[in-house]
Amino acid sequence: MIRVLVVDDSAFMRKMITKFLTSNHQIAVVGTARNGEEALQKITELRPDVVTLDIEMPVMNGKETLEKIMADDPLPVIIVSSQTRKGADITIECLELGAFDFIAKPSGSVSIDLYKVKQELIEKVLAAGQSKNKEQTHPAPKPLSQFQSSFKNNRSTIPAGTVKQLICIGTSTGGPRALQKVLPKLPKNLKAPVFVVQHMPPGFTASLANRLNHLSEVTVKEAENGERAREGWVYIAPGGKNMAIRPEQGELVITLDDRDTTSLHKPSVDYLFQSLTSVKGFEKVAVIMTGMGSDGTEGVKGLIKNGGGRVIVESAESSVVFGMPKAVLNTGLADEVKHVDEIAASIMTYMKKERA
Repeated sequence: MIRVLVVDDSAFMRKMITKFLTSNHQIAVVGTARNGEEALQKITELRPDVVTLDIEMPVMNGKETLEKIMADDPLPVIIVSSQTRKGADITIECLELGAFDFIAKPSGSVSIDLYKVKQELIEKVLAAGQSKNKEQTHPAPKPLSQFQSSFKNNRSTIPAGTVKQLICIGTSTGGPRALQKVLPKLPKNLKAPVFVVQHMPPGFTASLANRLNHLSEVTVKEAENGERAREGWVYIAPGGKNMAIRPEQGELVITLDDRDTTSLHKPSVDYLFQSLTSVKGFEKVAVIMTGMGSDGTEGVKGLIKNGGGRVIVESAESSVVFGMPKAVLNTGLADEVKHVDEIAASIMTYMKKERA
């Protein structure tokens, strides 16, 4: 049973969140709190496994509360955020501070239509509760050789020295912190564009891109429909939009759309990666990092079948949730399994190899 503390200054929101969570037999709401100060007291008294935490509260707001939780006795925290620009900026800061994930209120601080995110809220609380016992759920990894497949050995290659390169990254839960450990380590003179899918709803990816751009030597921005990709630039798919890449007169052009995908995500990692199968003359380095589910696995398979590439997955040790990396690892198509702190260096190793 996952024990949850619900923190929100609205009595209505506390009631609705509690009702939604307790509809799942694996979750028990052990208490509620009206502000951060009260939340810290309840955490000490009740010892919950997971906290859902509103941002805008009197006495002590969500960000201040999260800082205290992370400093005193870290545990999984799911931010419940408004979709305003200010709310999005603070949410990204909270994810950097160590929040497990976030839920966007559909229509303001008091959302009578909160039922729209009921299932997402339940799934994230379950994942957060399971992550608390991460060491038990992720045994020591098997040697990479045990996952190799004959499929991997059939990759086509492009002659060294004549190839252009691109990097594509897919991530979900825990992704903002993981990206913060990867993108700032890429050099300003990176000779490849970088395309990123981070599972997020509309209204949050611009704040994420702005924050990462401030921290990085490469230029990081939210992708725009029709723009041409440039080397040393990072393009993050907008929340609620799928990103695809198409070749045009030797350049790579970004296209955005809002069609549904088989992975049920928007943006979808599979959708981005599958679009890259039609891009010829580029060596691709694909990276799958922390996240729930298996989005990206089919896309990796497509990349390897259609022109080859190199595949790096994040290790269980550093993943907040090992779902997406594990799914790719189990296909036998991963070239490397790396701690998130080592991923940028691995990317650059392939950049140097292919241009040698």
